Amino acid sequence: MEISGSTAFYAGLSTIQTGQNRVDQASGQIANNSVERSVTSQSSDAQVNRLRSVDRSQQSDLASNMVEMAQGKFQVEAGVKVAKASDEMLGTLIDTFA
Repeated sequence: MEISGSTAFYAGLSTIQTGQNRVDQASGQIANNSVERSVTSQSSDAQVNRLRSVDRSQQSDLASNMVEMAQGKFQVEAGVKVAKASDEMLGTLIDTFA
């Protein structure tokens, strides 16, 4: 039992880390797109049509990145639940056999 409890705990921690990395990457992409958008918004009127298509693309990227952030959040929450359940199980086993 100790090995599977330990394995579940580390699986939970790994899931938390993976979810956090997902959130970090998506938020970094959002920040990069925001910087690019402010730079391109200072362009001349001759580039307005090109900017409209870029703006649509950036909106799509923003939506995708927001979805990635939400998925990362849920992944972290799931990892916390797994680690917590494993910790509680180990505590119960210790109390039972102590």
